[in-house]
Amino acid sequence: MPASLVSSTSDDLDLLIALNASDCITRPALCRLSSDLDAWRRVDPSCRSAVARGAASLGVPTEPMARALARIPEASRLAAVERRRAADAGVRIITRSCAGYPPALLDHPLPPPVLYVRGELPEAPQVAIVGSRRMDRYGREATELFASGLARAGVVVVSGFALGVDQTAHRACLATEGKTVAVLGCGVDVAYPRDSRKLADDIAARGAVVSEFPMGVEPRAWHFPVRNRVIAALSLGTLVVQAKVRSGSLITAHLALDLGREVWAVPGEIFDVLSMGTNDLIYDGAALVVSPDDILDQIGLGGARPTQHRLFEESAHPPDDGTSTSTVRPSPTVPLPQGKGGRIVEILRGHRDGFTAEALAEALESTVDRVLALLLELELGGWVERLPGPVYVA
Repeated sequence: MPASLVSSTSDDLDLLIALNASDCITRPALCRLSSDLDAWRRVDPSCRSAVARGAASLGVPTEPMARALARIPEASRLAAVERRRAADAGVRIITRSCAGYPPALLDHPLPPPVLYVRGELPEAPQVAIVGSRRMDRYGREATELFASGLARAGVVVVSGFALGVDQTAHRACLATEGKTVAVLGCGVDVAYPRDSRKLADDIAARGAVVSEFPMGVEPRAWHFPVRNRVIAALSLGTLVVQAKVRSGSLITAHLALDLGREVWAVPGEIFDVLSMGTNDLIYDGAALVVSPDDILDQIGLGGARPTQHRLFEESAHPPDDGTSTSTVRPSPTVPLPQGKGGRIVEILRGHRDGFTAEALAEALESTVDRVLALLLELELGGWVERLPGPVYVA
């Protein structure tokens, strides 16, 4: 059993659930704090310098850590409230310290500390299918072709439950009596999108509806890029059916690439705006697929066929031969963050050895806490990587 999945005390579980349910700790800081509870929970909250030192060692701003420390005395009570809400909705809570937590999620540097699960997470190969919310007829037919073909082969289809390609993939999978997992950008008890309650019930009956967000949390724009990393991490690879040039689906594809997963794309007309994103992926080296067999072959569930190139193959994680000291990160197709966040990325791209948060703060004439907050957001979005030290690279 991986070290991160060994049994923990009830206090550990309560603290993870309580922190996750808190609305005053940013999700990147929450993920970092949850990764090593022992590194900070015994810090004296009344000693500001001790709190600052502990926060810096974990790469989080001081304020989120102070707020986390303040939650410790009431962790059991807060966790009990959240457990009752989940139980009333037929939802199980799984923390990253539990044996039922999907090990694949631990491949991400900031895995969700808590998962809310309605249904049962299937133990079978999983492939993500994502794409436009405004798919056309071609997109619908392609999605149905791949989702049903993968489901018939015993592959679990993972998607984000959004309108368009996502829900079409879920429905096609269910229609072939396959299993599917929906990853939400809101609480599992929140009816979003509207009029999708029946589909959520059907998915939970044959797979699982999953979220890292607490009960009752409404969807927000920033939730969906956060949700996308879970989709990418759960899956052996990600198929993009239709996507505009600046699409959330492309974020999922690049997150999959960062994790060393496969990326596939369905080709489309060169004049079609819904195919520009997928065609760009293919141009950059994504595997062009025209049949579910193309994917099944690559994940070892089909017959022998020529192997397609991976997206930016030279940027995927190379085999560890003991000589590699760094990896080349792909350039995301989403716009560069504005303001100091974008400036951080520019600075890091110009220095292979990276920068500490303190050095970045000096370069930006900003505070270390502010820079750490920006670095956490950038790391969660796949823009930067935290190395031991801690040193940050892009």
